[in-house]
Amino acid sequence: MDESLVTTDLSLLGLFSEADLVVKLVMLGLMIASIISWAIIFEKLILIKLVNRNAIKFYRDFWSSNINDIDAAYRNSRNNPMAKIFNAGIKEWNTTFKIHKNMSIEGVKGRIEKAMNVQMNIELDKLEKKLLFLASVGSTAPFIGLFGTVYGIMNSFSAIATSKSTNLTVVAPGIAEALFATAIGLFAAIPAVMFYNKISSDIARVTSNLENFSDEFINYFSRQIDAQMVTEDVDDNYQPDEEEY
Repeated sequence: MDESLVTTDLSLLGLFSEADLVVKLVMLGLMIASIISWAIIFEKLILIKLVNRNAIKFYRDFWSSNINDIDAAYRNSRNNPMAKIFNAGIKEWNTTFKIHKNMSIEGVKGRIEKAMNVQMNIELDKLEKKLLFLASVGSTAPFIGLFGTVYGIMNSFSAIATSKSTNLTVVAPGIAEALFATAIGLFAAIPAVMFYNKISSDIARVTSNLENFSDEFINYFSRQIDAQMVTEDVDDNYQPDEEEY
């Protein structure tokens, strides 16, 4: 039995230690990208779970409580994106309707809706932050791994030409290094793509829930504005009877 065949280390650690510098850099880059991807994945899954749980709690508590106690509803869940959207509408309501009383109803509604939409976009940007990294890893990692594969195969052919031998002990290490680089590229890319799609789908559902809440609350503001306008009209048109004097 050929002694060199026995001493050849084809374990994962051995393949990495024996790899060419370029292949090592490719492997290290892909492994770092994979670690960062998993960190982002766990962070986003936990964050979305908390957002959904807090949103459901805020939604139920708000609509089941005294609708006039809106400040208390906000204080109960101030770190929730849904509550922040609600608060943006409340601030605009206090600023526009209560201070600028001469503004038209449609103007008030438009400004409230705009304020809530701006806050919604801010909250969604926070949820979508770092997702671009997952998309980039999912699309580029296989090609980076392929680069390591091609480079490893080139080293194998170079070793064959130098040794003038096609013995397995000459060819196998380079081929194994090449395949190892491809495997790491796929290991980084596959979870990144899968969880990018899942997280994007979860964020889409969060977006739908926030939009529905925003629409419901804008309708609530509209009813409040209409009711207050009717009350003011009644007061303005009120003429006391002479018997009241």
